Amino acid sequence: MNWICKYFEELSLKELYEIGRLRQEVFVLEQNCPYVDFDGKDYLCYHLMGMDDLGKLVAYSRIVPQGVSYDDYVSIGRVITSETVRRSGLGQALMQESIEACEKIFGIRDIKIGAQSYLLKFYNSLGFESNGIDYLEDGIPHTEMIRKADRG
Repeated sequence: MNWICKYFEELSLKELYEIGRLRQEVFVLEQNCPYVDFDGKDYLCYHLMGMDDLGKLVAYSRIVPQGVSYDDYVSIGRVITSETVRRSGLGQALMQESIEACEKIFGIRDIKIGAQSYLLKFYNSLGFESNGIDYLEDGIPHTEMIRKADRG
C-alpha cells in the first residue's frame, strides 16, 4: 500500500476525482444515503490516500484541522475503504496512518471523530472512547469519540 497525504490545494485533478468517486461509491451508493458529500470542508483539510500496487485509490480519510469540524479538536473523517479490499485489515492500517498523519501535521493531541455507531468496537481498538454523545447523521446512528493524546 502506498500512502499519500496532501493538502487540498496540492491534489491533482485526477486525485480529487478519484476521492470523490470513492466517497460517492461508499457513502451515497453503498450506504444508500443521498447527501452532498463535498461539504465545503475539503478546502481546509489534508487528504490521506491509500493506493494499491496498480495506483488505484482503495482507502481514504480526511485529516481535519482544529476549528473545522470541532472547535477544540483535530479530527479524522470520511474514513473509507473500497468494497474490494474490505476485511483485509486495511481499515485498521488506514486509521493508524490517519492518526500518524494527524500527529505529524498537528502534533500529538487529542483527536475527535464522529463514528458510525456500529463501528464502536473497531474505533475502541484504536484508542478512541465514546464521550456519550450519540446523534443521527443522514439517517445513520453516530457516536462522538475521542482519542486522548496522553492515554497512559
